[in-house]
Amino acid sequence: MKPNSGTLVINIMNGGKAEAYEGVYQCTARNERGAAISNNIVIRPSRSPLWTKEKLEPNHVREGDSLVLHCRPPVGLPPPIIFWMDNAFQRLPQSERVSQGLNGDLYFSNVQPEDSREDYICYARFNHTQTIQQKQPISVKVFSMDSLNDTIAANLSDTDIYGAKPVTERQPVLLTPTGSTSTKVELRGNVLLLECIAAGLPTPVIRWIKEGGELPANRTFFENFKKTLKIIDVSEADSGNYKCIARNTLGSAHHVISVTVKAAPYWITAPRNLVLSPGEDGTLICRANGNPKPSISWLANGVPIAIAPEDPSRKVDGDTIIFSHVQERSSAVYQCNASNEYGYLLSNAFVNVLAEPPRILTPANKLYQVIADSPALLDCAYFGSPKPEIEWFKGVKGSILRGNEYVFHDNGTLEIPVAQKNSAGTYTCVARNELGKIQNEVQLEIKDPTMIIKQPEYKVIQRYGQVSFECIIKHDSTLLPTVTWLKDNDELPDDDRFLVGKDNLTIMNVTDKDDGTYTCIVNTTLDSVSASAVLTVVAAPPTPAIIYARPNPPFDLELTGQLERSIDLSWIPGDENNSPITNFVIEYEDALHEPGVWHYQTEVPGTQTTVQLKLSPYVNYSFRVIAVNKIGRSQPSEPSEQYLTKSASPDENPANVQGIGSEPDNLVITWEPLKGFQSNGPGLQYKVSWRQKDVDDEWTSVIVANVSKYIVSGTPTFVPYEIKVQALNDLGYAPEPSEVIGHSGEDLPMVAPGNVQVHVINSTLAKVHWDPVPLKTVRGHLQGYKVYYWKVQSLSRRSRRHVEKKILTFRGNKTFGMLPGLEPYSSYKLNVRVVNGKGEGPASPDKVFKTPEGVPSSPSFLKITNPTLDSLTLEWGSPTHPNGVLTSYTLKFQPINNTHELGPLVEIRIPANESSLILKNLNYSTRYKFYFNAQTSVGSGSQITEEAVTIMDEAGILRPAVGAGKVQPLYPRIRNVTTAAAETYANISWEYEGPDHANFYVEYGVAGSKEDWKKEIVNGSRSFFVLKGLTPGTAYKVRVGAEGLSGFRSSEDVFETGPAMASRQVDIATQGWFIGLMCAVALLILILLIVCFIRRNKGGKYPVKEKEDAHADPEIQPMKEDDGTFGEYSDAEDHKPLKKGSRTPSDRTVKKEDSDDSLVDYGEGVNGQFNEDGSFIGQYSGKKEKEPAEGNESSEAPSPVNAMNSFV
Repeated sequence: MKPNSGTLVINIMNGGKAEAYEGVYQCTARNERGAAISNNIVIRPSRSPLWTKEKLEPNHVREGDSLVLHCRPPVGLPPPIIFWMDNAFQRLPQSERVSQGLNGDLYFSNVQPEDSREDYICYARFNHTQTIQQKQPISVKVFSMDSLNDTIAANLSDTDIYGAKPVTERQPVLLTPTGSTSTKVELRGNVLLLECIAAGLPTPVIRWIKEGGELPANRTFFENFKKTLKIIDVSEADSGNYKCIARNTLGSAHHVISVTVKAAPYWITAPRNLVLSPGEDGTLICRANGNPKPSISWLANGVPIAIAPEDPSRKVDGDTIIFSHVQERSSAVYQCNASNEYGYLLSNAFVNVLAEPPRILTPANKLYQVIADSPALLDCAYFGSPKPEIEWFKGVKGSILRGNEYVFHDNGTLEIPVAQKNSAGTYTCVARNELGKIQNEVQLEIKDPTMIIKQPEYKVIQRYGQVSFECIIKHDSTLLPTVTWLKDNDELPDDDRFLVGKDNLTIMNVTDKDDGTYTCIVNTTLDSVSASAVLTVVAAPPTPAIIYARPNPPFDLELTGQLERSIDLSWIPGDENNSPITNFVIEYEDALHEPGVWHYQTEVPGTQTTVQLKLSPYVNYSFRVIAVNKIGRSQPSEPSEQYLTKSASPDENPANVQGIGSEPDNLVITWEPLKGFQSNGPGLQYKVSWRQKDVDDEWTSVIVANVSKYIVSGTPTFVPYEIKVQALNDLGYAPEPSEVIGHSGEDLPMVAPGNVQVHVINSTLAKVHWDPVPLKTVRGHLQGYKVYYWKVQSLSRRSRRHVEKKILTFRGNKTFGMLPGLEPYSSYKLNVRVVNGKGEGPASPDKVFKTPEGVPSSPSFLKITNPTLDSLTLEWGSPTHPNGVLTSYTLKFQPINNTHELGPLVEIRIPANESSLILKNLNYSTRYKFYFNAQTSVGSGSQITEEAVTIMDEAGILRPAVGAGKVQPLYPRIRNVTTAAAETYANISWEYEGPDHANFYVEYGVAGSKEDWKKEIVNGSRSFFVLKGLTPGTAYKVRVGAEGLSGFRSSEDVFETGPAMASRQVDIATQGWFIGLMCAVALLILILLIVCFIRRNKGGKYPVKEKEDAHADPEIQPMKEDDGTFGEYSDAEDHKPLKKGSRTPSDRTVKKEDSDDSLVDYGEGVNGQFNEDGSFIGQYSGKKEKEPAEGNESSEAPSPVNAMNSFV
């Protein structure tokens, strides 16, 4: 048994047999007051026995005969459920002809050939044990008359007379029940099942009647094709003779079942608990009925009363126990047992003898709410012994309630049949007996009834039109109504065409299915009302072409429900002009603060014509409504009447309160003033309060007019202040404002960062460290640190130059930063300064550091002169940027044959102090390609290339009289192809050596692509061309060729167009004046070239040759395009002109001379900054140095202008 419970648990899951617990159980509960007992509980184990084995013979039956297949299931507990299936576990079909009886047998009123099968199987399902038992299959063979006659004919001679009778029809015969009469006994309250199954051909039809009466309505059901009569919840009145009649075309048969309804005992009056006080009288009544009449017996505390302890106050009189002058010892539990042969009843009744003062069980101050003119029931549940008397009073000092207007119930409840408004109030219930008195108060509130003041009306609407039903209600303001719409007493269809508004139901695009009755139901917690209207949908008549237009303005604006902070606005929509109104826009005018200015207030759906608007105090409102449809907005309606709201104290305080000092000794407090309608009343002012934070100071306050700033003077430098600004007007203050933190004015920092250290990472990058300054000396918001650094001198040239200071800014409290873009082998100085909002502090002492050597730039030029049969003279200039101490030069050269194939490469190391070299033992009449670079201790710099040819032997050459010192080309060649690329175009220039009047062309394509080369013809003999229509940010390959020279072409060059930019400067190459100038220069160059070639043929000296000899190092300034990059650092050395000897080598590769570090990689905004990892995110600042133009080290190509200038 469970602890603290009377529940007995029998668990056989872990072992044991259910049969061991079979029996009758009864529970007894006992304490010092008595003992109660339960009904008998019978426990029987469930059983699902197996089918007994039997030998089943096949059933041979003639067509049309009846047949019964017996199931005879094993007896189980509870009885099994019977059903017939075949071998495929499919239920056998049943009909009026074939059906299963109540006993599980399968009845055939007449068999047909299709009934032949060998798998009629009866199944018994025992639900309690969840098992199914199967009977052995039964075989049925149906012989038709035709097959039977054929069998007989085969066994008889021709002279014999034979032949079975054909299938003959037969009148009905009952298969079950047998005989003409039978009896049936059923217990009251059970289900009565009567069955009649008949044989016959055609299949009989069953009908049921009750002799001398009618079958009970609502309790009678027919099952199994009317072969079973079912009457539920039967009573004695259902006893009688029931006749089943089986009928077909040949006749009928009937059977009478005499039904007797018996009854197990049932209560008429069950004994009830009895509470008595000492000396009182009482009775226990136990009355039961049944068929046969039950006998009544009494028990006291579970013991038959005849042998129970005697009690002089107790007397048993049949079904009644009478108590007289009871005492407390008379308390006991009595059991009444009513029994007959069909069952018994047992009921416990507690007789409690006690003396108790009154107690009221209803909660104190319970609130009752009722609708006016409806009944009110006020509870006063009580307890006491003797039974208390109940009296009701209204009010604290009211008189006792009496009269016909009140009803007093035995359980203490006070009923007011028709509660009126004046019925509301406090009611007092008083309970008293001889042992005491107690009272309790309850509250009664009377609510106004909910009413539909505008009910939906009958509507006739054309198909595909729009209809609206109104349901405007009035209700008690303290109750929250809910409105529900029904169609034909059912929910509205789930269709977007049905729009339920606050006070209406709108149906869009009405169809015939929408025809019906629509009901508006309004519910509150206390009452409910409804109203209905019918919608009739008719066909729409032919209409002319529909003209759509903006809606007409709404009219009849009305203000109702005026409150201090809200008002109800209603209006009547204007004509929608064939385009449904989608929404209404409500605007308001404040005639007090902004007369003539209309502001947006809100908007509502087009099905709504009323809205509750929220109002602000001290505003003179007027409203107007604008209707909107798909065509547009209507004209505004006429303004409503004006409504002036009462003044009130402000609801809100100014926003965006800030405290920032403009001077070191002040605090400027600013805020956003309230707008006019936010003032909520006249006399808007502000109470400004401040006090120093983290100091035990009182608030200092001042009230100012409607302004937006107040300056506090005489404050310490940069200290935090708590600030608040509160709005007020003539009616009072706004809610307490929130505090914000501000600071008085900043001053310049006092000290410089200390312990500045520099760690040189490589020849172009250094890392600087410093100690942070104390925050108190910053005297402001710490914004970061600035590092000033500048180049003092180059260690290789020992030459000073103009000092350009560069600045890097590091945000926040950082203590290190990276210095990029340094020049190798140079001496630098730097200092660090702290920065606040006021400015920079003092600089730290200058720190000197030096960068190590780097690789040099390419030699400034390489000239090849004095060609002979086997020698060439090379002259060169030292690198523009040696970036250290030069250790040597490296010369590499190799021969080139007529098919441009390269021969073996020879390398020569040359001392650093040399500037010329004579190469001997060369092959005559051979072209050589030279590669020349310089070295420092770090490594080799970028190289410069040149080509030259040794002369023929003495027998086969005509020496030129003039210009013998210059190498002459033996066959045409195009070299030094250079490019200068922008976003969508590129300038291509080249040098040509060969016969005059050559016709050039330019071929180009996307680098790495297998597409065919695109070809552009160059007009005239120009040595430059502009490729247009290129894609930004794309790598291209280009080469230049000459027509009519055996397809001679230059080597390939690769360039990349610039990225696409959002904005660009005007392209000079597209300006008319520039194009004209270029044409003039080209014409002049052409004339000069003609003169030069004429003079050369005459053996004279021509100006171009002289010019080249005189200017062996021409300055070719590359064209500079605005690439759109933001904040890129550059100085004079970033765009130095190309030297002739430093042009792009023939293999089109470009080597960087210096570090790859670029300020483009670090740039951000105006001031340079570093990320947390020290990476640079800023730019340099300061003026660019003025230095002499030196050799170009970039890979940019010269522009056409400068390229042509090199010839002059």
